[in-house]
Amino acid sequence: MLVYKICPRALWREAEAAGRFDGAPIDHADGFIHFSTAAQAVETAARHFAGIDDLLLVAIETEALGDALRFEPSRGGDLFPHLYGALPLSAVRTVHDLPLGADGRHVFPATLTEGLGA
Repeated sequence: MLVYKICPRALWREAEAAGRFDGAPIDHADGFIHFSTAAQAVETAARHFAGIDDLLLVAIETEALGDALRFEPSRGGDLFPHLYGALPLSAVRTVHDLPLGADGRHVFPATLTEGLGA
């Protein structure tokens, strides 16, 4: 299974240089790295990244994270994936640009939105 991290490009480039992703400021504040499932990613972008350009969508293989990944209740009772610890880049499957469309909404890769009605 894949989970997704929406990340500013500059922050992700720092992670690539370091060989791991330690999280964004909100992750540090909350004590875990926030992820979304495919079904949650579009709403996460709209809620928390509205109008922000130069983002990346990072797809992570859950099996590579072991017990450090937990699905916990959040928005509206939905279970969101949270990683307690650094994200090893070896768990990353793909990294896609997440541009803003003409309507101001983020344009997700078709591989994520197929079947979601997004």
